[in-house]
Amino acid sequence: MSISFQFNLKVTLAVLFFLLNFSISAQQIDTTKVYNIHEITVTETADRSEVRSTTPLQILTSQRIAGLQALQVSDVVKYFAGLTVKDYGGIGGLKTVSVRSLGANETGVSYDGVTLTDSQTGQIDLGRFSLDNVDLISLNNGQPDNIFQPARQFASASLLNICTKKNHFEKNKKFNGLFRLKAGSFGLINPSVLFEQKISKILSTAISGEWLSAKGNYPYTIRYGNTSTDSSSTEIRQNTDVKNVRLEGTLFADFAKNENSFMKIYYYGSDRGLPGATIFYNAENSSKQRMQDYTFFVQTHYQKEFSTYWMFQANAKYNDSYLHYLDPTYLNSDDKIDDHYRQQEFYASASVLFRAFECLSFSMSTDGAFNTLSANLNAFSFPHRFVWFTDLAAKYVNQRVIITANLLGTVTQDVLLTGNSTQHYERLSPSINMSVQPFESRNFRIRMFYKNIFRQPTFNDLYYPLVGNGNLKPENANQYNLGFTYSVGFKDIIPLIKFTIDTYHNDVWDKIISFPNKNTFGWTTLNLGKVSIDGLDATVESALKLNRKTTLILASAYTYQRALDVTNPTNGSYMNQIPYTPRVSGSGRVGLEMPWFNVYYAVLWSGHRYALFQNYAENNLPGYIDHSLSFTRDFQFKIGILSAGLEILNLLNENYAIVRYFPMPGRSGRASIGWKF
Repeated sequence: MSISFQFNLKVTLAVLFFLLNFSISAQQIDTTKVYNIHEITVTETADRSEVRSTTPLQILTSQRIAGLQALQVSDVVKYFAGLTVKDYGGIGGLKTVSVRSLGANETGVSYDGVTLTDSQTGQIDLGRFSLDNVDLISLNNGQPDNIFQPARQFASASLLNICTKKNHFEKNKKFNGLFRLKAGSFGLINPSVLFEQKISKILSTAISGEWLSAKGNYPYTIRYGNTSTDSSSTEIRQNTDVKNVRLEGTLFADFAKNENSFMKIYYYGSDRGLPGATIFYNAENSSKQRMQDYTFFVQTHYQKEFSTYWMFQANAKYNDSYLHYLDPTYLNSDDKIDDHYRQQEFYASASVLFRAFECLSFSMSTDGAFNTLSANLNAFSFPHRFVWFTDLAAKYVNQRVIITANLLGTVTQDVLLTGNSTQHYERLSPSINMSVQPFESRNFRIRMFYKNIFRQPTFNDLYYPLVGNGNLKPENANQYNLGFTYSVGFKDIIPLIKFTIDTYHNDVWDKIISFPNKNTFGWTTLNLGKVSIDGLDATVESALKLNRKTTLILASAYTYQRALDVTNPTNGSYMNQIPYTPRVSGSGRVGLEMPWFNVYYAVLWSGHRYALFQNYAENNLPGYIDHSLSFTRDFQFKIGILSAGLEILNLLNENYAIVRYFPMPGRSGRASIGWKF
């Protein structure tokens, strides 16, 4: 089935869905309110939520995201402490995250309260998510304080939440709109649109979409040796073009003050080149691989508060993903690789919250998921996976103490249409969090948590014919954290200063390590016996009111990680840092918001890393520093707001590489103009 046919089918379904919704009428209720108990979605208290949280919590609201030089969600999360982004360069390059060296598969990604999944690779490419309709992004290390959530959100070592914007209509207004156009270096063109419509006193809808096209042919320097005196040449990155489209529609229903629901339809499709590793004297012909893919899902959410004691929520989702990979230069009998994959997921969840007392509540959540993967490969196993999560949780809260605890039960079973599978597991994973405020007059808190987590190998890990390893064991991890938070304000001059410091230790048994083999599509996967991880995350953020209309924003994050292979003293990698884990990294942000315009400066930096398990000099990747600068200005008119922005990225034009042999773009620029009405 072609990409164009799939695209037309999904668009047709989405249009029919919204035409039907416009014909619905209903009773009176104020649609300007959104009732959602997820603490992180209440942006007015987001700053203080980070300080009160029992586990490390970092939040970036849409207001702060606007001050970052960011095009995609992957650009934003780089500013979180403890998080490492693997970026293979360019707009269309693969972008995955690892939190505290636990790997991309241990980081859950939630989109409006429902976890995104990829049963084939287990890794979510954050480069496919736009920022135009995003209201808030948060990162929780360990278990979030919110116990009223789907059980699958308890099943990750860390959770990255992406919350899209909720409809809000001013008095007597029934329609909102936003047009934006971004253009930049290397052929970037990115128009986007957002419409919000109040259908009735109960129903409203939001439709957003964007198209992105880029050539991505940026220059880079390739050196033919390890010293500055060795010869070098300037090349142009090849096969980095990308075209993608995102369409998203949501129907909101606020039936009553204590009852609400929404349904979301999402489509993403792309056609991109996969830039290969840079090769000496053969850069132009180093990569010919192409990839086409689409993701389509429908998810629904319903929530009702029956009384002050009982709350109920349910979620359901259907996901359909397709991927076509073509390598026309592969040396086999067909002189190419031409693979097609399709994965589907059926998912349902139900949760109940019981408030036994004002300070004590309990929850129970149960989720079921069924995943399938098909392909046109010879001797393919056609795996099916059944997963069942059940979680019991409790939370105690008073003015100075917060304690949460939960026990997650996971049952998994793989069934192969061809062949036999031994992948059947039943596991219990406990966690406990605590935050204490020792001094009543000071907003100083001590927090700590313990969490055990387990994950099963992905379908590619186990069953992919070329690199699958049927002997892989599940990965088990114990996480320990001890931290301190402090916030203080000085009335109108410095409303709030936040400090957080967290030390942590992770023990990982049978850690599953994946790394690219020659290109970004083929990977090698294996178990390490044991990995020991020690680290420290520190953040500070403040806003200084210089005068009534001028604010100076300061923020910084620092991470230290010591992630060592401690499996076997006789191995060459024993007590060596695991691949692509910098020992030190950090970020900084400075913003000056004025009546005339806003100016923002951001810096990302990383220490050296190693590309392989052995920490030899030839495997060393040097550290880097990336500086960016942006200017924004809003013009207020009676019929709307005109906004303009200019961004200068990688000011020092440093051709660094986050992943070995995959250089990042040098200095570049972007400009944007938008109209909100």
